Amino acid sequence: MNNEVLLTELSFKGIRSSGPGGQHVNKTASKVEVSFNIETSMAFSEQEKERLLHKLSSKISSDGLLILQCGETRSQHRNKAIVIERLLELIQQSLKVPKKRKKTKPSKSAIERRLKSKKEHALKKSNRRPPKIE
Repeated sequence: MNNEVLLTELSFKGIRSSGPGGQHVNKTASKVEVSFNIETSMAFSEQEKERLLHKLSSKISSDGLLILQCGETRSQHRNKAIVIERLLELIQQSLKVPKKRKKTKPSKSAIERRLKSKKEHALKKSNRRPPKIE
C-alpha cells in the first residue's frame, strides 16, 4: 500500500451538515464526503485489491466506490482530516492477513478428566432411576 498515491486518488465533496452550528450550518458545507475507487487505484497490488474488495464488499457502492462521510465538527478542514484518517485505518485493517488456525490436540490428562466426569455423571443419573423389578 502506497499512502502518497492513495491520497492523490481520493475525491472529496463538501455537503451541508446537520448538527451544531446554528445558522452557520445552513450556509456552509462543513460535512466532507470522500470517495475512493479501489479497482482503478494504483496504490495497491492486484492481490491487495482482491482482499479489499472482498472484505469491504458491504461498504462498496454499485459504482465500485468506497464512500465515507464525516460531519462531526464545524470545521470542513477538521472533518476532512478525520475522514482521511478513518479511510486509512479501514484500509489498513482490511489488508491484514488473518493468522491460520493450528489444530491442537487435548492432553491425555484432559481426556481422562472428561471421561471420568462423564462416568460420574452417568452413575449419578443411573442411581436416580427406580430399580428394575423382575
